[in-house]
Amino acid sequence: MRFSALFSNAAAPLGKGVFVMQASGTLLHESATWEASPLDLEAYLARLDYRGSLTPSLETLRALQRAHLEAIPFENLEIAIGGEIRLDLASLQDKLVRRRRGGYCHEQNLLFGTVLDRLGFRVVPRGARMLVGEEARRITAMNHTMLAVTVEGRDWLVDVGVGNVGPREPVPVGENVEVRHGRWEYRLERSPVGLWLLRHRRHDGWFNIYQFGDASYYRADAETHNYHVSHHPDSPFVRRIVAQHNGAEERLGLADLELTVERPGAEPERRELRAAELPGVLRERFGLALDPEQEARLLSRAESLAASVAGERLGT
Repeated sequence: MRFSALFSNAAAPLGKGVFVMQASGTLLHESATWEASPLDLEAYLARLDYRGSLTPSLETLRALQRAHLEAIPFENLEIAIGGEIRLDLASLQDKLVRRRRGGYCHEQNLLFGTVLDRLGFRVVPRGARMLVGEEARRITAMNHTMLAVTVEGRDWLVDVGVGNVGPREPVPVGENVEVRHGRWEYRLERSPVGLWLLRHRRHDGWFNIYQFGDASYYRADAETHNYHVSHHPDSPFVRRIVAQHNGAEERLGLADLELTVERPGAEPERRELRAAELPGVLRERFGLALDPEQEARLLSRAESLAASVAGERLGT
């Protein structure tokens, strides 16, 4: 069964309790479809400054993925300033499009998947188990939302929400597939536990990003995982300030007050920031501007982090 067999290209508005007829004759409740009715496609494309083809082809998919990654950074600032991460389409568009903010995996990929669905792509969400460098035999919780797209007769892994380590273009699903996206290299293989394993070549070797299977995954799953990663006290998105940008020539990473710049094949460059520098760095390097109240909350959080780090170094 292809990835897209369980999801609908539902471009028409859906009311509560509506069922959608699949080509196979299967009736799916609206909760198993893309929430497409309030999508403002024109505003989204303007946010990306995208003027290319909208035909549902592999070239269009590649171009849209690159444009999305250039325009919309990965970030968790809403959590850091005491807000909530909401996954309904109206909230996603308000935050990522109208207010020109970024987001993390659930936000980014649900918005991108909805856009692809509207354009006529066969796209389904999938759940992944983040490894972030851990060895592939380890089974981690499924808490990442990614996409699978069937286009031109083949299944492709598509992910605009895995920060500054993710692929910049679709990756063909198949065993021992290696691809280059510009100067960045990726590999897809079977993991020791039988799942698909996505890897990225860094300056010090292959880095395990995540592993995933073929099980169905729906908006309700993303909502549950979103609540956990945005509220659990041990979640890195609750404990830290995070912003990342996946660029063609360099990749930026902000973790609390450390800014990292990574280029293909080179050792990462790291710089410690002062708390007062944070709003300017977010604005100038990541294209993220907060309103005065949000900026004040973020500065307060950054100052407390700086004090905590200083205390740890002093042994207090």
